Amino acid sequence: MAILWDVTDPEQACPIAPVVDIVFSRWTTPILWSLHEFGRQRFVELERRIAGITPKVLTQRLRQLERDGLVIRTYHPEVPPRVEYEISELGLSLAPLFHHLTQWAVTNLPHVDAARTTYDAASR
Repeated sequence: MAILWDVTDPEQACPIAPVVDIVFSRWTTPILWSLHEFGRQRFVELERRIAGITPKVLTQRLRQLERDGLVIRTYHPEVPPRVEYEISELGLSLAPLFHHLTQWAVTNLPHVDAARTTYDAASR
């Protein structure tokens, strides 16, 4: 089945734009990586593993990831209550994409750094 994109609509001109908006926001990739790498975790564990994220932002991102179907939230009605987060099957389906991006980064980020150095030197 072919997907037709309305190139006159700025939001549809690039078919990967919605994916970039969902997956590559500031804290999404570290959250998904942590859940993929370390498995099911409680909020505090995620907060400790993701340096610099505030509790408020972590809460917002986890809610959005749950809404998008990338993270599963499990509430355990115990005393005290326990909540755990894990990556969903949909979230796991992003693993090959992240693998390719990692390979690209290893291969190409030195070239990006060199290009930046050359550009910055010429701009002085």
